[in-house]
Amino acid sequence: MKIVVFGIGYVGLSNAVLLAQKNTVVAVDISEERVAQINARKSPIEEKALSTSLAEKELKLSATTNGEAALESADFVVVATPTDYDPKTNFFDTSSVEAVIKLAVETHPDAAVIVKSTIPVGFIRRMRETLKSDNILFCPEFLREGQALYDSLHPSRIVMGADTPAAHIFADLLVEGAEETDIPVLYTGPDEAESIKLFANTYLALRVAFFNELDSYALSHQLDSRQIIEGVSLDPRIGTHYNNPSFGYGGYCLPKDTKQLLANFSDIPQNLMRAVVQANKTRKDFIAAQVIAMNPGTVGVHRLAMKAGSDNFRQSSVQGVIRDIRDAGIRVVIFEPLLADKKKFMNCEVITDLATFKKESDVIVANRNSPDLSDVADKVFTRDIFGSS
Repeated sequence: MKIVVFGIGYVGLSNAVLLAQKNTVVAVDISEERVAQINARKSPIEEKALSTSLAEKELKLSATTNGEAALESADFVVVATPTDYDPKTNFFDTSSVEAVIKLAVETHPDAAVIVKSTIPVGFIRRMRETLKSDNILFCPEFLREGQALYDSLHPSRIVMGADTPAAHIFADLLVEGAEETDIPVLYTGPDEAESIKLFANTYLALRVAFFNELDSYALSHQLDSRQIIEGVSLDPRIGTHYNNPSFGYGGYCLPKDTKQLLANFSDIPQNLMRAVVQANKTRKDFIAAQVIAMNPGTVGVHRLAMKAGSDNFRQSSVQGVIRDIRDAGIRVVIFEPLLADKKKFMNCEVITDLATFKKESDVIVANRNSPDLSDVADKVFTRDIFGSS
């Protein structure tokens, strides 16, 4: 099989590596730098498993910026380009996805188009009607940043938004590349598959928000948050997973997916979806207020990335905390190695030397604790109770 993957982000690259184990895969991206890195067998994304696989595995993988040429003789076209949330329209910006689908359908209509990008409910149906093609499918991804390849090799389930020969063949390709056996495969309608993705991420955000609000209660009443969470989580109906407090849910997916689902509820009575979105802002404001109440001269923010092992800090929750503290007139400095070439971020000074950062900070705010801060533990403000990523 020849498979063309558009978009070399977490989703696109992890799928490309998975499928290139046994198929010819061409990755397409507008970034010449990313394309060059893939062809040099280097990962443009900070993830150990991806770096190792690219460097050591025998993959039938190449990359290019020429999408039209890559499409020649393609059996499947995987679309994994960004769909950022547009607050003006209350919907995802699907323009890059639409452009790739249109190019694929018009230049190589026999290839099945598999959309991996997160999209609003009804998108696939609309594209099929607009382009007069039923060869467009949605296959949602359920990957964690920092563990995208692992989750591709060990999927919790595979959801195909169609029950067609092409859907079955592509699902088989995913199963063939995985390291798990007996993977649940679900064939649904396109609208149902789109809903599964949005509801799944909103439930995860709801769980994050629940334990964060539990932690806010404990912190306000000088209670031991860990004891409460452990006691609650030992109920097997609740479980001990995904229960570590943070400054709020963030990253690329949860903030935009919850807002998109809320927009899809515009004409439907609901309370919970709106509360999940609002709870995230409330938590950030609460955390910032706790820090401001300490009356620090300088607040240091240690790392912007949401998770350990990740190089992504898009929509990271700590940015909302920074904004509140900065707006309160308190000096904020940031230690983030990924900003080594910048002097400012969010109008705050970036300090690249860790020792200087520690010395200048009266309080160090860390969404996730780090061994790097063990010598200044008395300065650290974090709600990272279990020390997980």
